[in-house]
Amino acid sequence: MITNAYAKYNREVVVLIDEYDAPLLDVMHEEEDLPQLRNVMRNFYSPLKACGKYLRYVFLTGITKFSQLSIFSELNNIENISMDTNYAAICGITEEEMRSQMDADIELFAKQLKTDKEDALQQLKSYYDGYHFAWPSPDVYNPFSLMAALSKGKIESFWFGSGTPTYLIEMLNKYQVIPQEISGRKCAADITPLFYQSGYLTIKNYSAFSGLYQLEIPNKEVRIGLMRSLLPNYVRRPAELNTLVGEMAECIHFDDMDGALRLMQTVLSTVPYCENTRYEGHYQQMLYLIFTLLGNYTDVEVRTPQGRVDVVMRTHTTLYIIELKIDKSAEEALRQIDLKQYPERFALCGLPVVKVGINFDSEKHTLTDWEIKKEN
Repeated sequence: MITNAYAKYNREVVVLIDEYDAPLLDVMHEEEDLPQLRNVMRNFYSPLKACGKYLRYVFLTGITKFSQLSIFSELNNIENISMDTNYAAICGITEEEMRSQMDADIELFAKQLKTDKEDALQQLKSYYDGYHFAWPSPDVYNPFSLMAALSKGKIESFWFGSGTPTYLIEMLNKYQVIPQEISGRKCAADITPLFYQSGYLTIKNYSAFSGLYQLEIPNKEVRIGLMRSLLPNYVRRPAELNTLVGEMAECIHFDDMDGALRLMQTVLSTVPYCENTRYEGHYQQMLYLIFTLLGNYTDVEVRTPQGRVDVVMRTHTTLYIIELKIDKSAEEALRQIDLKQYPERFALCGLPVVKVGINFDSEKHTLTDWEIKKEN
């Protein structure tokens, strides 16, 4: 094809290959098929070097580098520009481009949301912005989701909803990475994890001293999508939780934590998939997933001078300090919050502090009692 095109038009050919690694991702865990497919792909790409005199340039995109599989052993003149600052904004849309070239689109989008332009921009930013493919780098929006949002006039998880990250979820389970440990990871550029390469983590900082990059979940779309994908590991009927999340979000928005926990109690009475649920960490991770799906800031094992708080959740009006117990009592959980003076750690947060003690029943696999007390 390359030589025929060159002969016909007497011009050098451009070769564009998208998702070059998709076949490999499908068989990464299959020891029998992987070597065979690797050879097929090596044979497919090797002629590109022999065609060098006919080519203007070759551009390949994919999720992974796969250098360890020697796919490009014969095509050794490829330059990896993935983390080159000159190309940091090549794969997305910057805020400068949003405000200049797409100003009319944002104006129309704001009218569809019945809000002003700055608020519309802030909503788009929280859901789709935050990607960095080098450091330093401008903030980059996910173009797929951004265009879909402007086209449909609403905020949704367009990119994350376009496919299920099955391979990534399998990797999390294989290496026993718990949900709250996905973000905040540090790594060297040469061992950049699959989560970064596939867009579920992005660069948020870099230390020139250590040569380490700090990786975080880029935005709300990815955070909520990841947590929703992980939820089936903790409950048997995740579909029902879609309704629960909406109803709980409404309760918590109006400061009705009691109503939110009653909803959770009803749905979580199902048996979790996880065989070993007789430890606090399981329920801590489950609460982290659910509260994150509500769109609130959530953290676990938050250090204080006296110990660690199981779960901290911040809404637009309230900071909740949550302590969990198993087969004990909510009163005991609340007593621990007071005994270790957890609220003092958050006295300067600028929000009212509410203490929540929750007790889970390991036999019923749900919460059985809870106490809620507002800090004076």
